Amino acid sequence: MYTEKVTWVHHWTDKTFSFKTTRNQSFRFINGEFAMIGLKGEEEGSRPLLRAYSIASANYEDEIEFLSIKVPDGPLTSRLQHLKVGDEIVVMPKTTGTLTIDNVTSAKNLYLLSTGTGLAPFLSIIRDPGTYEKFENVIVVHTTRTHAEHTYTDLMVELAETFSFTYYDTCTQEDYVRKGRFWEHVEHFTDNGFNKDTDRVMVCGGPEMNYQCRDYFEGNGFIEGNLGEPNDFVLERAFVD
Repeated sequence: MYTEKVTWVHHWTDKTFSFKTTRNQSFRFINGEFAMIGLKGEEEGSRPLLRAYSIASANYEDEIEFLSIKVPDGPLTSRLQHLKVGDEIVVMPKTTGTLTIDNVTSAKNLYLLSTGTGLAPFLSIIRDPGTYEKFENVIVVHTTRTHAEHTYTDLMVELAETFSFTYYDTCTQEDYVRKGRFWEHVEHFTDNGFNKDTDRVMVCGGPEMNYQCRDYFEGNGFIEGNLGEPNDFVLERAFVD
């Protein structure tokens, strides 16, 4: 168990925030994986309160970055949202997860479909040079309720100067140039729909969105990949089952 210090905190909206921490030199992960993180128990000798969080930073960076929602009554997030620079969090050394490029086979296009804070693992993946060696085109799709919840838009512009990817955002609860769920825009960010022969897909969002994607892609002949068995699409089951 590592104890890390918070180095940066940014509140995007009243519902989402990000933070960075120091990184123990022994902490290793694959881009797209998640770690169990949390806070020490409030009573001496009590166990830390831990939850699974996707790592938003790349594995070559000196700090670890996380993107979180704020849940007023959440056992952990009700405390995490008040983090300040200098505070300490607990990071468990073991990382895992299905959202890595090793779990999908090579193809022309890689689609990263996310809602809300489900963008986090894809922030790690699009900073990985190996992603662009394996796929000709990388398309990041992010659906949120409001445009303010489209976190990291400035970073997307900055990263696009280094890496070649397409960023496509939509909103569901306010007027926006791309209004609605991403399902309503598939014809705009794909080549006439998803194609098993040319496309690989990663999915990270709420349970309903993940289940819908699983049913849709399986219904269209895509095969789900997992740890050790790469295939056509993957979703992060740690946040589903």
